[in-house]
This record gives sequence, C-alpha cells and structure tokens, in this order.
Amino acid sequence: MDAPEDVSVREQLFHDRVRETIIRVLLFIGLYIVSYLVITHYKRNTEFTIDDSEDATVNKIALCLCTFTLSVSMGTVLLLPLSILSNEVLLSFPQSYYMQWLNGSLIHGLWNLVFLFSNLSLVFLLPFAYFFTESEGFAGSKKGVMARLYETAVVLFLLTLLVLGMVWVASAILDDNMASLYDLWEYYLPYLYCCISLFGVLLLLLCTPLGLSRMFSITGSLLVKPKLLEDLDETMSCAEFEEASLSRKLTSGTSCWINVNAEVLRNRFFNIQARWIALDIWKRVSPWQRNLGYPLAMLLLLALTVVCVLIVCYHVVELLFDETAMPRGMEDPLLGAASFSMFGSLGATVQAVLILYLMISSVVGFYSSPLFTGLRPRAQDTTLTQIIGNCVSLLVLSSALPVFSRTLGITRFDLLGDFGQYNWLGNFHIVFLYNVLFAGLTSACLINTLTWTVQRELIRAFGLNILPLTVSRSTIPLRLLLANGLSKIQ
Repeated sequence: MDAPEDVSVREQLFHDRVRETIIRVLLFIGLYIVSYLVITHYKRNTEFTIDDSEDATVNKIALCLCTFTLSVSMGTVLLLPLSILSNEVLLSFPQSYYMQWLNGSLIHGLWNLVFLFSNLSLVFLLPFAYFFTESEGFAGSKKGVMARLYETAVVLFLLTLLVLGMVWVASAILDDNMASLYDLWEYYLPYLYCCISLFGVLLLLLCTPLGLSRMFSITGSLLVKPKLLEDLDETMSCAEFEEASLSRKLTSGTSCWINVNAEVLRNRFFNIQARWIALDIWKRVSPWQRNLGYPLAMLLLLALTVVCVLIVCYHVVELLFDETAMPRGMEDPLLGAASFSMFGSLGATVQAVLILYLMISSVVGFYSSPLFTGLRPRAQDTTLTQIIGNCVSLLVLSSALPVFSRTLGITRFDLLGDFGQYNWLGNFHIVFLYNVLFAGLTSACLINTLTWTVQRELIRAFGLNILPLTVSRSTIPLRLLLANGLSKIQ
C-alpha cells in the first residue's frame, strides 16, 4: 500500500520541479530579451560591423556576456518586490487553483539562482569579457580567437590567485580563527561576497540621497512647467523681437565689433531659438497637462521621498527597542502566512514601489556623481568597454538592493538564501549608523533641493532672471521677491 503513495509523492515532486524550472527559464528569457534591447540601443554599431571577423566574434561574445549580466541585474532588482507581492497574492487567494505554482520553493529557488549568477557574473564573466576584448594572443602564437581565449584564461587565473591571496591575508589579519586554504568554497568565497556586498551597500548610501534630490530636476526637465505669473503672449513677443534683432546684426553687420562678438551673438541667437521652441511646446500642451501634470509629479516624488525618510527614522527608533528589527536571513520562507506590512496589501504595495523608486534614484545618483559621469551611456555611441563598466556598476548596485532595503527597514521581508549570511548584518552599530547616515544625508539633500528650486522658480516667475550678471541673484532677499510678485499680481 505504501509503494503507490510513494510513487505519487515522487511524481508530484517531479512535476513541481519541472514547473518551477519552466517558470524560471521563461522569466530569464524575458529579462534577457529586454536586456538585449537595452544594450542594442546604446552600443556603438561600428564595433560589430568591422571587417576583421576575429574582432567581431570577440565583441559579440563579450556582448552576450554583458547581456546575461544585465538580465541578472534586472532579476535582482525585481527579486524583493516580487517576493513581497507574491506573499500578498497568496494571502488574498489562499485556495486558488491558479495560484498553486506560486509557492515558497519557487521564490527561494529564485533567490539562490540570482545570488549564484550575480556573483558568477561579477567574479568571472565580466572580467573574462573585458580581458577577452583586450587580449591579442601570446607573442609568437598563431593569431585567432583561440589564442586570445588562452591569454584571457591565463590572465583571469592569475587575477583569481591574486584576489584570493588578498582575501586570505585580509582574513588572517582580521580574524584570529583563520581557516585553511582548503576551505575555499565555505569560507573565502563567502567572505569575498560579504566584502563586495558591503561595498555595494556603501555605494548605495552615497548615490541614493543624491539621486533622490536629482529626481526632481530630471522629472521637471521632462515635463512642461506651469507659468502662473508670466504672460505667455508677451514673453513670446519679446523672444520674437530679440530673435529678429540678433538675426539682423548677424546678417547685416560688418563692423569690427560685430566680427569680434559674432560668436557671442550666435550663442545668444541659438539660446533664444531654444527658448522660442520651448514656449511653442508649452503653448501647444493642454492646460490640464501643464497646470496639473508637473505639480502632481513633484508632489508624488516628494511624497515617496518623505515616506522613505519617515520609514528609516521609525526604523532607527525601532532598532533601539526591538531586536527583531535587525536584518537577518530566513531559510524556509512561509509565504501566505502573514503580511509583511502592518497596513496589509496596500502597505506591501507601497513597499514594492519604494524599493523600485530607491533603485531608480540610486542609478540616477550614480550617473550624476562626478566620479562616474564618464560611464554614462549614450545612445548608439557607447563603446564595449563602457558597456562592461556599466554592467559591473549596475550589478553591484542591484546585488546590494535587497540588503539595502532590509537594512533601512523599508520592508520586513527577511533575506533568503545566502543574502542573509553576511557577517556585518548582525552588527548593531553598523546597521544603526547606516540608518542614521541615510536619513541625515537624504534630508539634507532634499532640503537643499527644495530651497534652491523654490528660489529659482520665484526668480524666474517674478522676472528677476534678467538681472545683469554683476548682480548676485543668491543675495536677493525674500521680501524683494514677494514685493515684486505682489506688484505683478496687482
């Protein structure tokens, strides 16, 4: 009687494994296609249409590795939001037949695969892609793809020995109970991953507050701003008159003064033309879009940023009185048992949105930083080396996102798999100081952005932006702005 039941259990386990494998493969294929489209949009086509077939083959192999890495980065970004939303779906539909495929085994397997592929890409695939594109083969060897492959393998092997030696020395200095060299997989590789994750979390600490402040200016540049205290017809007439005046000076003036200042006049002419185009676009936009779209977008960004700061401040207080607020790992995820937010499904949805918002802000802050502006991709003009550098940067940021979100208390979803095995996560002083620094830096950046934005908009709206350059606009008192505004309204 036990044999048929045992066979049925094994069949069920087999079908569950096959179903989970199919879901993971389909998810990866979707992410890979999106990653390929993104890289194709930015890559420089001349590097892949060269006459040398050897270089073209090497570049295509490196491009495939970059595409794989970018898809892993996207999967890492979506990992925590999908886990939170999956738990809420199972809570809402506990007995649904169509939701049986969504279980803890599937989510746990995704966490383990993402952790494995992210570290494999960071430690092996991306260095291999870079050295492969830079290699030429050993001196005296026959030229070709295989010669470049051999050189890349040797260089990568030597680099691996160097990194492992540095990790062994660092662990010997910092840890008295030093493990032997035979404990490579169980000790040194996790220690290396811990250092990389700590670096990524620190990078997020610096980039995210800067990105949160930059999101306002970037969103403002994409939307049409309302001009409540400005007469549009008068502004367009002035721009048209100034454009005609400069055009006459450029075409009919032949004096020495005109020749010396021709470049200045051309720049002013182009600026006026750009302003004229902006005014024309503003006039064509519907009143609802220009008067409500920009304020609503700014209010949404402000609300998301303020909610993030408030959650982190609450988590700082919670860390002082509740030991369960510390980030920790979870081996057996019990999805569908309880919500990870005190506000139920709505709070969990807000958590998922905040995690994605923080990731977007960190990427914006990363590319806005003076240290990394050279890596900023350009459409159809990004070299393969820059693509590799961007993939490394995005992978480091995305790999640290689950730890970053849990450390700040954005969600109570505990880290699964090896993401929760980092040693520094159990250090109260590091976690507490990290939360305080994030709240302080974000608040400072937000206050600075809002004050300068309000002052700039007041200066523009009240017409003080036409002051001569000898007048310092930053020293204009607020009462002068208000007085000028009241006179315009009257």
